[in-house]
Amino acid sequence: MSDSHDFATLGLSPSMRDNLAALGYEQMTPVQALSLPHILSGKDVIAEAKTGSGKTAAFGIGLLSKLDVKNFKIQSLILCPTRELAEQVAHELRNIAKFKHNIKILTLCGGVAFGPQLGSLRHGAHIVVGTPGRILQHLKKESLNLNHVKTLVLDEADRMLDMGFIEEIEKVISHVPKQRQTLLFSATFPDEIVGFASTIQNNPEMVKAASEEVANNVKQYFYHMPSRSKLANLMKILYEYQPKNVIIFCNTKIETDEIAKALRSKNIDALALHGDLEQYERVDVLVQFANHSCPILVATDVAARGLDIKELSMVINYDVPHSQETYTHRIGRTARAGREGIAVTLFDEYETEKVEPYRDETRSFLDTDALKYDKNFAMQPAYMTLVIEGGKKSKMRAGDILGALTKDARLPGSSIGKIDIFEKQSYVAIEKPYIKKAFSQLKEGKIKGKNFSVWILE
Repeated sequence: MSDSHDFATLGLSPSMRDNLAALGYEQMTPVQALSLPHILSGKDVIAEAKTGSGKTAAFGIGLLSKLDVKNFKIQSLILCPTRELAEQVAHELRNIAKFKHNIKILTLCGGVAFGPQLGSLRHGAHIVVGTPGRILQHLKKESLNLNHVKTLVLDEADRMLDMGFIEEIEKVISHVPKQRQTLLFSATFPDEIVGFASTIQNNPEMVKAASEEVANNVKQYFYHMPSRSKLANLMKILYEYQPKNVIIFCNTKIETDEIAKALRSKNIDALALHGDLEQYERVDVLVQFANHSCPILVATDVAARGLDIKELSMVINYDVPHSQETYTHRIGRTARAGREGIAVTLFDEYETEKVEPYRDETRSFLDTDALKYDKNFAMQPAYMTLVIEGGKKSKMRAGDILGALTKDARLPGSSIGKIDIFEKQSYVAIEKPYIKKAFSQLKEGKIKGKNFSVWILE
């Protein structure tokens, strides 16, 4: 990239630049290079950029650079369509915020207990990241004060409109000062978004980075099959491609549970993700999928955005998506960072019309009759996940867990996979042959001189 993509051109503080370098931000992505100069100068911005383009860092660097740490009021509000995206955004912001001490970033989303959020709000925060519904609940209870917000961010605005959040967003915005900076990021810009932006922004700078980004290297296959044979043909697809990991997208919550259960009965390990899960269940599922303790995630479109799975081999559309925008977001989960990926869509004679708009030279239309299947085929993970009832609040660190397992339990370092540490719990992936030994050691032994409850996610 040219010098125009160098972070040094932005006039950031040395500590911010050093922290970005430590995080691996070598040069700006197209959306960062195009939007950050405007954001840092205080202008409103409306930016078109797909998931994975670096948009979180674009608005994150901007609002953190202007943050007054000594003023312990909420200065930035970021609205996201889903809990997963809000958690991911907050995580990335906390990493970027390491350039300065005592920056507090709070996540307010539905699906988790209200009480602890009230306690956190009483202690104050600089930045709030949340979903419109839960933010509005806090505003109604007067537990949240947005009178000092200087920057409002709407992340994945098109998705929020699709999910029917427009009325809630408008109510939230009515609590934010009119004199503010408003940043709107969206993967697509239908007329509704453009019209909505005109009501909440002041002469925004238009940024379109999507055309400058390298297209995902996804091989796209559409398989025609007889009706009422989807599950059997799904098994054929998995046997044909034998992906390391895969997200299977469905259009309904009930279907995700049914398919995950059916796959498990066929010796193929799978977990379901949908909006009816409690927050702790969602975290358990996502951690297991990300740390290779489960090869298959069966999900509704709630998981189509905001999932930070860096190496995803394959996406399967068990149902034809309702729109081409949804299709794009689904298959955009794979082929990240220049890697290759595979996207398969299943359809029967009743869905032939729905797939006609997808026919072009970039996609292959095939028939499942040519696919073979071995009834002994299985997909089982190499790892299992241990949960430790201790996290950031207990000052738990990855090195503490690693030490307990390698020194005390004498597990080989190569048997220990990804370690995730949350506020109150920690997760560690262990190769299956060592899982019982690791469990026994952590259950009977100590970490940092303390006993913690431990269990295995099944």
